[in-house]
Amino acid sequence: MTKPKILISDKMDPRAAEVFRERGCEVDEITGKTPEELMAIIGDYDGLAIRSSTTVTEEILAAATNLKVVGRAGIGVDNVNIPAASARGVVVMNTPFGNSITTAEHAIALMFALARQLPEADTSTQAGKWEKNRFMGVELTGKTLGLIGAGNIGGIVASRALGLKMKVVAFDPFLTPERAVEMGIEKVDLDGLLSRADFITLHTPLTDDTRNILSKENLAKTKKGVRIINCARGGLIDEAALKEALDSGHVAGAALDVFAKEPAKESPLFGTPNFICTPHLGASTNEAQVNVAIQVAEQLSDYLVNGGVTNALNMPSLSAEEAPKLKPYMALAENLGTLLGQLNAQEIESIAIEVEGAAAELNIKPITGAVLAGLMRRYSDTVNMVNAPYLAKERGLNVAEVRHEREGDYHTLLRVTAKTSEGEKSVAGTLFANKAPRLVEIFGIKVEADLAGHMLYIVNEDAPGFIGSIGSTLGEAGLNIGTFHLGRRNAGGEAVLLLSIDSPIEEAVLWNVCKLPGVKTVKALNF
Repeated sequence: MTKPKILISDKMDPRAAEVFRERGCEVDEITGKTPEELMAIIGDYDGLAIRSSTTVTEEILAAATNLKVVGRAGIGVDNVNIPAASARGVVVMNTPFGNSITTAEHAIALMFALARQLPEADTSTQAGKWEKNRFMGVELTGKTLGLIGAGNIGGIVASRALGLKMKVVAFDPFLTPERAVEMGIEKVDLDGLLSRADFITLHTPLTDDTRNILSKENLAKTKKGVRIINCARGGLIDEAALKEALDSGHVAGAALDVFAKEPAKESPLFGTPNFICTPHLGASTNEAQVNVAIQVAEQLSDYLVNGGVTNALNMPSLSAEEAPKLKPYMALAENLGTLLGQLNAQEIESIAIEVEGAAAELNIKPITGAVLAGLMRRYSDTVNMVNAPYLAKERGLNVAEVRHEREGDYHTLLRVTAKTSEGEKSVAGTLFANKAPRLVEIFGIKVEADLAGHMLYIVNEDAPGFIGSIGSTLGEAGLNIGTFHLGRRNAGGEAVLLLSIDSPIEEAVLWNVCKLPGVKTVKALNF
């Protein structure tokens, strides 16, 4: 089997390349390339490992004809065009936990530095001054820390702050009251945080909702004398408004590790009293650099070698342990989606994916992705389970996932139902021996069939001699029947015939089959 090929395009700890090789991948470390130079070589690689220097644009993705996954060693993926990657079926991963402690500690360090004016005191003392009365600090004990964002890094900051005997309040739309109690903090709305916090620290991604979350208006709502720390993303704070608030004394101090534009060679904040800044050092410790390098290598190799998906931003997570168990279900799901897509001539309005029995206990998201991948092949010949949900959403296709605790005729069952202008059409399948995908129902008719290769789908009136007519027609065309599967609603009623054929079926043969008495529908299928 050909080994997956990885390109490391940014400087990274040597352990990354070692991990790739240990896990059965080929790896090249080629750093410092221009976008044009990267486009010239990227087509040879299955995976791309980056940090912040490489920008993965739509043009680079278009040139990456074999690329399956991009891994960012770090949290931020501002340098990856995720919609373009999704559209091309490329998984985008990050390593959100490798530098969490390092970033949280940096935020705490900046909070101490603000509270005790450490940078200014250091500069003054080394200049030969002894301005002891000039630097009157404040204690952290008993103060209220306001967290904007209480996820992984925010949670670590909260635990450290509680250890310092601070009171912690948090604004985070995704923080549940139960989780807040577990963390020992108080959940509040944004206005409540702004009015109460003595210190504010930001730990949220940069989105349309969070951009300038500390705007001029919101800074005016803060408690007079507040101190602000940002080790998350530039753009969360209106920097010009922060400058005004510092100059007026409403904000007693601010410490930024990140800026809206980086590298920050110029800023209205530079030189402002009571302002501290560092050059995006949140993740800059030896431990963090090693951790994120190892994690990105483990994640990319797990995906390319075992099918495991960890910390992906554009598809559901799938552990390396889950992947083997889900693999036959995903094959079944893709087959059912492919069957439904090929048989349905009408525009599909919505899809329902139902699982019952053993399937109901599984991670349904990869199964949904596989169904949509099969279904959406009618729209794109490059579709896969990564970009299929993106294509479905782009076309306004509603997707519902339903779990049934019941167990019916089969120990495990997957049903896919499409709603069209002509009503609902449903197909269902199971696994034989927990590994062999098998169709068991098509449009309400029971039929057991393998879905593979070239197949012929026929709907006809159940009548004597029909099977012989089909055999003769195909035999005269030189087509050999591999397998033969028959189902019917009732004797003499509508019947369904699924045949596997050893070679492609020409249009003329399909017309000859259509002419047979009692034939209603004929369709060539490919799996």
